[in-house]
Amino acid sequence: MVSEAPPPAPTRSVTTTTTTTTPDTVPGVIAGNPANVIIENATPGTTTTIVNAAPPVLRPDVVLAQPSPDYVWLTGYWTWHNNSGYKWVAGHWELPPRPGSMWVAPRCEQQGNAYKYYEGYWT
Repeated sequence: MVSEAPPPAPTRSVTTTTTTTTPDTVPGVIAGNPANVIIENATPGTTTTIVNAAPPVLRPDVVLAQPSPDYVWLTGYWTWHNNSGYKWVAGHWELPPRPGSMWVAPRCEQQGNAYKYYEGYWT
C-alpha cells in the first residue's frame, strides 16, 4: 500500500519590534562583593524586542571555577538573534567593565500574545 507523504509542519510567522525603553525598576547583581549576588534596583535605558514566540525553557548551567574574585557569574539565557530566532548564551564568568558595575540580567515578559524581551546590560 502506498500513501502520500504527510504535509509539512505549519510554519509560524514571528514578528519582531525593537525599541529602546526605560524600565521603572529592574533587578541586578552588584559586582565586587564576595558572593556576587546582592540584588539592587537600576533604571537606565535598555533595548527591548517584542516577538510573538516564547523563549525555550532555560538550560541548566554548569558553573566553572571563578577565575578571580573580580569576576561575576552571568547565568545562561535565551536571546533573540537578528530575526533568526532565539539563541542560547551559556552561563559564564565575566569581568565587569569597571569596579562597582552592576549586571542587569535579561528577562522576557508576556504581554498578551507577544513576548517583550529586555536585553541584559551593565550599569
